[in-house]
Amino acid sequence: MDWDQFDLNPKVIAALKKADIKSVKEILNLSGADLQRLMKLPSADVQCLLKTVSHTLRRNSMLTALQLYQDTDHLTSQHQKLSLGCAVLDNLLKGGIPLVGITELAGESSAGKTQLSLQLCLCVQYPYKYGGLESGAVYICTEDIFPSKRLQQLIEQQRELRADVPAEIIQKIKFGNSIFVEHAADLDTFHNCITKRISVLLARGMVRLVVIDSIAALFRCEFGVSDSVMKARYLQTFGAQLHSLSTRFRTPIMCINQVTDAVSESEAAQCSCSVMDKRVSPALGITWANQLLMRLMVSRLAQPGQSSGAASHHAASVRTLRVVFAPHLPPSSCYYTVKLEGVRGIK
Repeated sequence: MDWDQFDLNPKVIAALKKADIKSVKEILNLSGADLQRLMKLPSADVQCLLKTVSHTLRRNSMLTALQLYQDTDHLTSQHQKLSLGCAVLDNLLKGGIPLVGITELAGESSAGKTQLSLQLCLCVQYPYKYGGLESGAVYICTEDIFPSKRLQQLIEQQRELRADVPAEIIQKIKFGNSIFVEHAADLDTFHNCITKRISVLLARGMVRLVVIDSIAALFRCEFGVSDSVMKARYLQTFGAQLHSLSTRFRTPIMCINQVTDAVSESEAAQCSCSVMDKRVSPALGITWANQLLMRLMVSRLAQPGQSSGAASHHAASVRTLRVVFAPHLPPSSCYYTVKLEGVRGIK
């Protein structure tokens, strides 16, 4: 980085070179106190440095209404997506997961929700050219322990899964170093996590993906049938906080959700999903559904209805990924399998 092109005091430029700081990202990843200690500069100089660097990055961020309408250069988040690491799945979602908004991934146990989420945590670290965001991920566990062994398997098999990416690029990415794991077993811990701890990581540019596994677990034991109003308020509050983070940092929020049996015809009609001949609907009801940008559902493929497209795969290993609703997508679906190297769509 040529620091001389920045409008900075020569003393600050000399300190940057002496501290061997070579990029803007390095500066933004450090706190003010860390920069002071590393560069041996007073607080006022460090604050001036941070302000100048931030201003330079945002210099061309202003857009006219005409530019937003035409969006010929795909400048807005509407056209930028996070790849799922598979061409078939990306084609279903017209590029991947939107950068701004909450995406829900719902389904029964062993349908592949966690597998897809782990794969996203790796995909986000790839260069923009290959559908990534060149940053890390935060994985919030609310019930089970983090599947670290499975993550390590996926990391080791990245060359097999991502044949579209040159091997030297994959080798350079330190996947395990950029996934931050948080555990939040109750609402207070979860609130503290998303309002304080995650905000710091996002502000420093260290992560560009937040995964919550799962959102329903936080509410399962906290509220009874008579507490529906309080439960709805918490859902709205958390939804607003997650939206704020996503919009402010242009970071996709992936919430894993569980399903419940659809006991009424209205629930079944809203869901339009069948899992192994059982009608199910995502947990947390309409209040949570109103917080979502996109709802996806995964399920195992029922044996009698096996399609010709999945005929070459073992029935027990074939799953369905379905778009239930999204502002930019029609209801649609595709088949996929979970293999050692990760999740692969079936053409």
